[in-house]
Amino acid sequence: MISFMMRQCEFLLVLDYILLEVVTVPDVITVGETMVIFNPSHKGYLRYVDGFTKGIAGAEANVAIGLARLGHNCGYISKVGNEEFGKYILRELKSDGVDVSRVTYDSNLQTGLLFKEMLEGGDPRIYYYRKNSAATSMTFEELDKDYIKQCKILHLTGITLAISESCRDMVKKLVKFAKENNILVSFDPNIRLKLWSKEVARETIKEILPYVDIIFPGISEGQILFNTSDENEIIKHCLDLGIKTVVLKVGIRGSVIATKDESVCVEAYRKLPVVDTVGAGDAFAAGFIAGLLEERSLTECGRLGAIMGALAISALGDTEGILEKNEILHLFHDEEYESR
Repeated sequence: MISFMMRQCEFLLVLDYILLEVVTVPDVITVGETMVIFNPSHKGYLRYVDGFTKGIAGAEANVAIGLARLGHNCGYISKVGNEEFGKYILRELKSDGVDVSRVTYDSNLQTGLLFKEMLEGGDPRIYYYRKNSAATSMTFEELDKDYIKQCKILHLTGITLAISESCRDMVKKLVKFAKENNILVSFDPNIRLKLWSKEVARETIKEILPYVDIIFPGISEGQILFNTSDENEIIKHCLDLGIKTVVLKVGIRGSVIATKDESVCVEAYRKLPVVDTVGAGDAFAAGFIAGLLEERSLTECGRLGAIMGALAISALGDTEGILEKNEILHLFHDEEYESR
C-alpha cells in the first residue's frame, strides 16, 4: 500500500512538472541585466538625500514585466549574484508572473546596483554600480537553446551589448540563432553613453541590425546610428537593412511606425502626470509587442505602447505605475484617445 502511494505521488509530481512546462511556454523571451535600484525619498543632490526606496530596474526586465501585466507569458534570462539582492530581483519578477526559471545565480560575482537622483527641471540622473556584475559574465554557450526556441519573439537591447565583451558576443550569436530558428528579433538600441562611446555603439549595433525584425529607436539614436535626425531618413535606413517594422519614438509627439507597405503616426497619451521619465521606452515596447502578439493593427499597437509608456512615467520607479491588464484596456478604449 505504501509503495503504491509513493508511486502515485511520483506520478503526480511528474504530471505537475509537465503541466508547469506547458503553462510557462513563453510568447516572448528577454535577455539582459536587472539591477537593484535605490530611488531617493525626495528631490535634490544625493549628498543631501538620506532615504531611499528599493526596487528593480533593467530594460529587458521592464519589458518582461509589462508584457506579463498585459497577460502574456514572458521568460527572462539573466544571471544574478547569489546574495540578497539577487534573490530580491527574482522574487519581484516572479511576483509579476515572469518566468525566471533560466536565471542563474553566481556565487563569485555580485548583483548590479544603481542609484537615481531626482533634480528639478530635467530627467533623473543615473549612477551605475554594475561593473563586473554577475550579468556581465553571461555567455551564449550557457543559454538554454531549447527554451529559447519555444518563443515567438526575442527582445534584446543595446544595453546588453554594452555591458561586457562576453555579453556582446552573446547577443551577436543570439540574433543569428533566432534567425536560424524563425524567431522574430525585437531590438531597442537604448544607447547609454555612460556605458560606451557613440562610435563603438554605432559599429556594434549596426552589425546586428540585419538580423532584427522590429526596432524601437529614438531620434537621438537615429542620429548616432545613421548620422541623421530626419525621421524619414532614419526609417528608410532601417527598412533598407531588412528590418520589417520600424517604431520611431518622436518624444512628446508620440511615434511613427513604418513597414515597407504602411506608415502611421500615433500620438502620445497625455492624460497622466509625468513623475519619473525612466522606463517609458521599455513600457512602450512591451505594449507594442503585446499588440503584435494579439494581431492588432499598427495603429493599435502604437496606442497600446503609448498608454503603457504614459503609465510608466506616472509613478516613481520603472514599472510601479503600470496597471493590470483590465485597467490598461480601459484606458485603451478611451473614446477620446481612440478617435484621434
